[in-house]
Amino acid sequence: MHQFNKLTIREVVLRFNREYSYRPAVSLTDSAPLTYQQLTSEIARLQVLLINMGIQKGDRVALLGSSSPNWVISYLAITSMGAIAVPLMPEFTPAEIGKSLNHSEATLLIATEKQLVRIEAEELPYLHHKILLDTFTVIDDNYLLDAPVLGPENLSVLPEAEVEEDDLAAIIYTSGTTGNPKGVMLTHKNIVFDALQGFSVQNLNTGDVLLSILPLAHTYENTIGMMMPLIGGSCVYYLDKPPTASILLPALAKVRPTAMLSVPLVIEKIYKNSVLPRFTKSGLLKKLYGIPVFRRLFHRIAGKKLMKTFGGRLQFFGIGGTKLDPTVEKFLREARFPFAIGYGLTETSPLIAGGIGKKIAFQSTGPVLPDVKVRIDLSAGTEPGQGEIVVRGDNVMKGYYKRPDLTAEVLSPDGWFRTGDLGFIDQKGNLHINGRIKNMIIGANGKNIMPEEIESVINSYNYVVESVVVKKKDKLIAYVYLNRDEIEARLDEFIANARNSGRDAISNAEQAIDLFLKDLQKYVNERVNKFSQLQAVEYYPQPFEKTATQKIKRYLYY
Repeated sequence: MHQFNKLTIREVVLRFNREYSYRPAVSLTDSAPLTYQQLTSEIARLQVLLINMGIQKGDRVALLGSSSPNWVISYLAITSMGAIAVPLMPEFTPAEIGKSLNHSEATLLIATEKQLVRIEAEELPYLHHKILLDTFTVIDDNYLLDAPVLGPENLSVLPEAEVEEDDLAAIIYTSGTTGNPKGVMLTHKNIVFDALQGFSVQNLNTGDVLLSILPLAHTYENTIGMMMPLIGGSCVYYLDKPPTASILLPALAKVRPTAMLSVPLVIEKIYKNSVLPRFTKSGLLKKLYGIPVFRRLFHRIAGKKLMKTFGGRLQFFGIGGTKLDPTVEKFLREARFPFAIGYGLTETSPLIAGGIGKKIAFQSTGPVLPDVKVRIDLSAGTEPGQGEIVVRGDNVMKGYYKRPDLTAEVLSPDGWFRTGDLGFIDQKGNLHINGRIKNMIIGANGKNIMPEEIESVINSYNYVVESVVVKKKDKLIAYVYLNRDEIEARLDEFIANARNSGRDAISNAEQAIDLFLKDLQKYVNERVNKFSQLQAVEYYPQPFEKTATQKIKRYLYY
């Protein structure tokens, strides 16, 4: 285990400068990496600028832009001088950005030029200064160079600062899936402790190379994808454009990462759009794919190809943010793909539990981290042995910023945090998640229904991309977004199947989709309990709106 005098981000910076000075640290995919010594120098130079602008310990400094080496420099400069970082998601609306800046009373904003044009200064009475994230240029309202400048090059020592473990390091605003953003207060100890706990799941060291595809403003990528590699002396590469296939595939070939973090949607799309169609494109292949021994063989072949796609060196592919589709998890296991599962929340910095896929129970998140305590509050459960997951440890937040009322609802005086997630711990110590309490639907017969469990069945069906289950006029309805392109490409097969099965003739994609939805409803209702059966399945023509970590914003569809 890595040793620290104090669990602060400042200590992390001082340590990596001492331990890994000439090792590569951070880089864009098409650039030469900064060494850890150069990274430290850039942090120190930015701190000189912040000090010259009057930023002091405890001041809030907002950070708005896509993940990049300059984002890393900014975050580490802010926090390791004792100021408080306010990372904002680039996906936030202008209204959400303005609300977060005002609520945090941020006096300085470091943002990309692309994001700055979205901000209306007259609505931000606390904001006095702006810095362009792309170049660290100080700007006024007309984007002109102002007086303060970065410190001298090749600074090797951080300016003096007193930073303690219990000092606030960051206030994280999350739009979440409920539409009610809150400012989560994380201390230096919360973040560094949780990063160190991550090494119990996977060791990262100087031999590791990571490719970052998630927003650093989210605690998942921030703690596990940034702080952990910095502690271990790894090198992290960042994309300079959104991770579309045309950008990601060349980057994977060039970087050849040994480790990556992802959300389930990424690997689920790969499986449903690239893997599954290969094995169902003909009647014979589809029949063979339905036989377990052949399915496992096909998956093993697909796994080898997938490893090549990811550069051939991948040893750790962490998946978190929401539950992984069981069909996709089965594929990853049989493909021998090096995936891992993690569970946590922003309020827990974020990691609570995690494990390497092949070592943990199917559809579990693995064991709870060694120095974190979890208990199951059975009073909140809907099934025997199931209850609300309650957590205590040094990773648990200080509270919600300026909201002691909301803090008291979830955080007990003795430090137990109510996650709002239902789950259970199996006999081998694996934590299982069943869904969010706030998503629970009360059926017409008074039974509690977890929509996530029904959606898991729906999403395992061919051509289903994603789904949302809601209660509408006392009926259980599923909205389903389909891979329409694949259905249209195989329309002749649907027409032939309808004719051979004695159904009414179909001639176009709309009729095929109607027939498909009826079959899907039957498929689901044969696999769920009686009170969770669907009364209707409705076609949804476009992807569901999501948070930055690709969770569906459910409140929009209730």
